[in-house]
Amino acid sequence: MNPSESPAAAPAPARAPRRSPALSWLLLFVLLPIAAALGWRAWQAEVDARRTADEADALRIEALEQRLLHLREGQQAQSKRLQQAEATNRLLRDELLAIGQRAALLEDSVQRLAEPAEDAARALRLDEVELLLAQGQQRLLLSGDLDGARRAYALAARLLDALTEPSDIDLRQVLAQEQSMLDALGEDPRVAAVARIDAFESRLGTPPLRPDSATGRGPGAGDASWYRRLAARIVDVRRSDDAMAAGAGDRAAAIAALRLELALARTAAERRDEAAHAAALGRASAWLPRLWPESPALEAHRRELAAIAAMPLMPALPGLGTTLGELRLRRERARGAPDVAG
Repeated sequence: MNPSESPAAAPAPARAPRRSPALSWLLLFVLLPIAAALGWRAWQAEVDARRTADEADALRIEALEQRLLHLREGQQAQSKRLQQAEATNRLLRDELLAIGQRAALLEDSVQRLAEPAEDAARALRLDEVELLLAQGQQRLLLSGDLDGARRAYALAARLLDALTEPSDIDLRQVLAQEQSMLDALGEDPRVAAVARIDAFESRLGTPPLRPDSATGRGPGAGDASWYRRLAARIVDVRRSDDAMAAGAGDRAAAIAALRLELALARTAAERRDEAAHAAALGRASAWLPRLWPESPALEAHRRELAAIAAMPLMPALPGLGTTLGELRLRRERARGAPDVAG
């Protein structure tokens, strides 16, 4: 290109052909409904897809709720089955325990049936021993029959010697100790107390009269002057501290009261009632000053009554009844053993 050439001399570019406005509006009128229809269809598809998704979610939630409900029902049914199983297990356990108890009772019954004759003979012999021991104890305590008690204990010892079980050795030893105490026992204290009361009553005799010649009664009354004897029939003059009975009626009443108290003391001794025995002898001692003046004889009578009141009425046998108690205790344990096992 030459420098001398000007730019205006270059060729002009080609121009694009112009479209007509009618054609543009036609295209716009045709394409706009198509685009609207396509957009509407896309929106409807999206709405349908969302509706379908929501319905699917609702169906899934409902299915989950149904499944949870079924799970709860299954759990409740399982709990009920577990409770029924526990109740069944308890019932079976109780039945097993009952079966074990019945088996133990059957075993005990079989063991007893193995030797029925020996068990019956042993039970009968123990009954006889218990009866003899009880009779011996009652004879000694109630009637003071020491010889009868010794015979009863000797018979019980003979029956007990016939038993051969090792557990009977202790009973024989205890019974032998009781027999030794009975053999060493002397006179029954109750019998001795009654005999001493009888001896005291037999020695009383006739109490002496009150030695008062001033009243015109008693010894020396014949030596008193006639006016003293006459006054004694009207007025009884005596010491204020004199407790002796002056009249024959008073003396007879005092003697009767003394003998009544002695009889009450004898009855209390027969019952082995030491309190009543001592009280009756105390009342009898209180009647003595009404019949005897202050003298050695009165003091001797008082000492005798006090000694009788101090006498024991029960025999000193601390081990009496030991064999009987041991025998009854063993038989109660033997009777209670099946109940404990059952």
